[in-house]
Parts: sequence; C-alpha cells; structure tokens
Amino acid sequence: MPQVADVARLARWVSQPVVAQTLRSATAATLAYLAALWLTGVPAPLLAPLTALLVVQVTLFATITSGIRRVNSVVAGVVLATGFSEVVGLSWWSLGLLILCALSLGHVARVGEFVPEVAISAMLVLGVTQVTATALDRVLETVIGAVVGLLFNVVIVPPVWVRSAEEDIEEQARRMRKLLVRLGEDSDEGPTPVARVTAQLREARQLDQDVAQVDASLTQAEESLRLNPRVKEGLLTRIVLRTGLDTLEVCAVLLRTLSRTLTDLARHRAADEELFPPDVAVILRELFTRLGDAVASFAVLITSQVSENAEEAESRLVEELEASRACREQVAWMLLGRVQEHPRQWQLHGSLLADIDRMLDELDVERRSMHLAEELDRYSRERPDRPRAMPSFGERLWKRGKRAASGRRGG
Repeated sequence: MPQVADVARLARWVSQPVVAQTLRSATAATLAYLAALWLTGVPAPLLAPLTALLVVQVTLFATITSGIRRVNSVVAGVVLATGFSEVVGLSWWSLGLLILCALSLGHVARVGEFVPEVAISAMLVLGVTQVTATALDRVLETVIGAVVGLLFNVVIVPPVWVRSAEEDIEEQARRMRKLLVRLGEDSDEGPTPVARVTAQLREARQLDQDVAQVDASLTQAEESLRLNPRVKEGLLTRIVLRTGLDTLEVCAVLLRTLSRTLTDLARHRAADEELFPPDVAVILRELFTRLGDAVASFAVLITSQVSENAEEAESRLVEELEASRACREQVAWMLLGRVQEHPRQWQLHGSLLADIDRMLDELDVERRSMHLAEELDRYSRERPDRPRAMPSFGERLWKRGKRAASGRRGG
C-alpha cells in the first residue's frame, strides 16, 4: 500500500502543468540535440536544443497558433546574430546595436508577441558563435530544433488541463463558502468587533483578486482542448467552465460588497451592541450558510463530467437556493419591522438584501441554463458550418435554456 500511495503521489506530481512542461521541454531539447548530431557535422550543435526549447509549448493549440511566429522570431534572431558574428565580436556596443536591430527586425517580420525573442535568440547565438564553424550550420541547427519542437507536440500530444482548472474553480468556491459561513457566525455571536469584520472584508477582496489566477488556469485548459485529438466535446466543456467561472466572479464581487456592508454596519454600532437582533441573527446565519453551500454546489455542477454527478449536484443546488430564498424572506420581514421601529442605517440593510438577491439570481439554475444556451447559440451563429455535438448533460441544459427563453418571450 505505501508503494501504491507513492506511485499515486508521483503521478499527481508529474501531472502538474509546470512539471509536465519542464519534462516536455527537456525531452524535446534532448531529441533536437540528437537529431542535430545525426544530421550535421557540428560537434556540439547547441542551437538545435535551444530552438526546440523556445518552440515547445504547453498545449497543442499554442504550438500550432504561435509556433510559426516563434520559429520566425528565432530564425530572424539567429540570422541577424550570424551576420554580426561574421563582422564584429561580442562587446558592449555590438550587443546594444544587436538588440536594437533585433527588436526592429521583429516588428518588421510581424512576429507579434515574440518580438523580444528575436533579441533573446540573437544574444544567445552571439554568445555561442565559437561553437559552430559556418553560418549555414547555425541556420541548419535552428531549423532542426524548430522542426523537432513542432513535431514533438504533434506526435506526443500535450495533456488536457481541464481537471486542474476544475480543481481551481472548486477551490475558489470552497473559499467563498467558508467566508460566507464565517460572516454568518459573526452575525450571530453577540457584539462583533470591527477589526474582525474588517479582516473578513480583506479576505473577500483577496478572493475577488484570486479569480484572475483561476481565469489563467481556465485559459490554459481551454487552449489544451482546442485542436486536441484526445477531446471529443471540447466546445461544450469550454463553454460550461467559462460561463461558470463568470458566475463565480460576479458572486465574488457581490461577496466583497456584502462584506463591506457588514463592515459599515459594525462601524456604526456601539462597542457593546450586537450587529443584528438575536432573532434576525439566527436566520441570517442560516441564510449565509445556505448561500455558501449553494456556491459550492454550483461549482460542483459546472465541473461534473458524469451525468449522474451533474444531476445530483443540480438537485442539491436547487434545494440550497430554495432554502436560501426562504431564509431571505424571513430576514427581510424581520429587518423591515426593525427599520420601521428604528430607521437607523436602513440603507445598509437594504444593500445587504440587494446583494443577497443578486447572488441568488446569479446562481439560479434556469438562469444558468439560459446563459449556456445563449453561448451555444452565439457559437452556432459564428460557426454555422460546424455541427453541434454535445453529451447528455449539455443537451439537457440546452433544451432547458431554450424552453425557459421561449416561455419568457411568450409571456
């Protein structure tokens, strides 16, 4: 059993994007070096592994879409450095002139975001000019490295990074849930120190910022799905995850504003005064807990790849949303009675309820289905020549969104 656990840990470690990219780059560079030794007479063809190292990307889509521009940038830098090495040696003024010419050449060659790599390749080549004997050998090494790097990702298809993106989405939802639960506990624990509520606000702001990291992980997953022969339904997966992350991003913003409202309420209370009356605090704590569970269930719903899991997650989400709405109505009526008796800070109570309503609306299953249907419709209009194929979960969401949209238009 310990050996099985060690193998599982090793497999998880190897499957990490950074580790996988490191192994792939090292392998491609080594193969390029061996190919250059076999095809050229250069004793140490270091430019071939250097070029392969620059060409290999983490996803097949990135290799195909940016590989040619990257190869052009590397070749341009090599050719430029070759000319410099034949005329002048390496000195401070020749290096500065080389960088200036390389950057200018990159813009002229239209290599896009790889303009700096023209200068990088040129500097690296200029530093190893003594290794190879002729300019032809240098260019040949570069071509070999570029071909090996491109073929490596075509023959050995890069892995799909959907699972890592799903884990990041679920982790973001779990952190949001934990914060909502703590906000509910603070509301129901008697006098709440302003410092503690302010700390929750800082955490909410951090959660809002962390969405950018999840977005980067999802972008990598989306690229790994494009043009990948391992994937059959990449379009639906991309749309489901992207629209789901958009919803969580909106909820993170609402959570930040909700935390700010609670902070303002705490600041306007006396030191020994409770944040909410005891009867309101109990229901509000349940509301925040239910709302946090709904966020977590929503994340499970959008990351479920098996139909049964999706059905279970959807049922759980519907139950949590119904319970949250019931608690919200109780809190609203209780706060209304309190405001009528003591109108102090009534606008903050209204803001609190408005943020909760918006979050419930964002997590709504029917809204989610309609959003997905709209995205699929938009893609069909943009790509009418491409047949639409999707698994049962996506088909179900599509039909539900269509029915909901037709019902609203009919009403």
